[in-house]
Amino acid sequence: MNNDAINVILARRSVRKYEDKPVEREKIDRILECACAAPSAINLRPWHFVEITERGTLDALADAHPYGKMLTQATLAVAVCAVEDTSTPWWEQDCAAAIQNILLAATALGLGSVWLGVNHNATVPEKVREIVGIPEHVHVMGIAAIGYSAEHKPPYAGIDQAHIHKGRW
Repeated sequence: MNNDAINVILARRSVRKYEDKPVEREKIDRILECACAAPSAINLRPWHFVEITERGTLDALADAHPYGKMLTQATLAVAVCAVEDTSTPWWEQDCAAAIQNILLAATALGLGSVWLGVNHNATVPEKVREIVGIPEHVHVMGIAAIGYSAEHKPPYAGIDQAHIHKGRW
């Protein structure tokens, strides 16, 4: 069965090597539009997106994140953040859906990307917050590094049967 949406999902791979070529404004806008189209609990949409294209900021983020060295090659990053209040305890799920949309949109537009988690280390969120100017009351969920891929990875193929359970575990 051939389907464009399914082909993009299967083609999306974590890309950590990028060409020195900026991402066009039209593609950035489309990626951000797709981020905003993510599902959100009670349609509260707590997310905020910080578009980062400045080389010095990308390099500073690479230094701040222990697994973010690919940001020294990426020409675009999107920090995904959320304002949490008592009406939206699902901000993490909402932001995860938005990041996934960012990654899929990048793939559909011929770009490579990778999701960088931020909350795995106690100091990383504060460093990211400082570098990008994110207010204290805003959570940093993750960063998507994006650019023209300098590596080729084949699409995912096959079902991982060891992780599939039918009816019950």
